[in-house]
Amino acid sequence: MKYIKIVLQIIVLYSFVLMGNWLQFFLHLPLPGSIIGLLVLLAALSLKVFRLEWIESGSFFLLSYLPLYFIPATVGVMNYGHVFAGKGFLLIPITMISTFLTMWISSYISQFLAKKSANKEGISCK
Repeated sequence: MKYIKIVLQIIVLYSFVLMGNWLQFFLHLPLPGSIIGLLVLLAALSLKVFRLEWIESGSFFLLSYLPLYFIPATVGVMNYGHVFAGKGFLLIPITMISTFLTMWISSYISQFLAKKSANKEGISCK
């Protein structure tokens, strides 16, 4: 029963992607359909039209396998060795700096939101 629930939740998540693709195609929006579907899902969750419990297990399942989705992109980089020739070594510090900057901004925002949520609920957060 647990696996059927996860499969159904993944189907619901995929339907949001299809809805985003449909909206992008018919409205000729300059965003990818998957991003539009993600924004529609965010709006549905924020407006309480759609409950998080309806997709929670399926999304955790997909997130647990997220690193596997990056393997084709990583292997595809090997076809672009000429990009790394010459000044390609500069990509290493750029990648490191941008990674740490992203981690710092993400942690700051998550701590800010956690404190805001804790203050809203009246919980002391130090």
